[in-house]
Amino acid sequence: MADYTLEHKKSFTLTAYGFSMRSKFQDVAAMQKEKAEFWGGLKADGRFDKLKNAAKDDREWSVNEVYQGKPWNYFAVEASKSVADATRIIEFPDSEYIVVAGKGDKETLFDQLTYRAFGEVLSKITDYAYIGGPNATYRQDNGDGIFYGEFWVPVVKK
Repeated sequence: MADYTLEHKKSFTLTAYGFSMRSKFQDVAAMQKEKAEFWGGLKADGRFDKLKNAAKDDREWSVNEVYQGKPWNYFAVEASKSVADATRIIEFPDSEYIVVAGKGDKETLFDQLTYRAFGEVLSKITDYAYIGGPNATYRQDNGDGIFYGEFWVPVVKK
């Protein structure tokens, strides 16, 4: 089984740009293509830099949630100032979180950690349950071209 930790996290808020996904969760390649197109658009139109300039640290977040009955993906930061045209301000609860950590390539780390968490870790944990709501993955540059990241999903004891 993949390594994970159970950690208590205080509530936190992320400021994000996002989009409603059209692909089915089972179609990983299609989901990755949608995300890549969206994130490429953020960089091309300047919204990526706008969020990064509002960030209080260098963590870049990818958030997944079901919002108004549809799956959404967001690029987000913990903002130190407001971003007027942000898609959403996403609140994460004060809760226990399953944390799956790893290192990898900048462009693939978010998906690697998300799929490891849902495909390997959460399906084998029997004493905690995902409470729904948003889950998030962050990445940070180690300075050597390799990124460190963590996938956080809020859970409750069964």
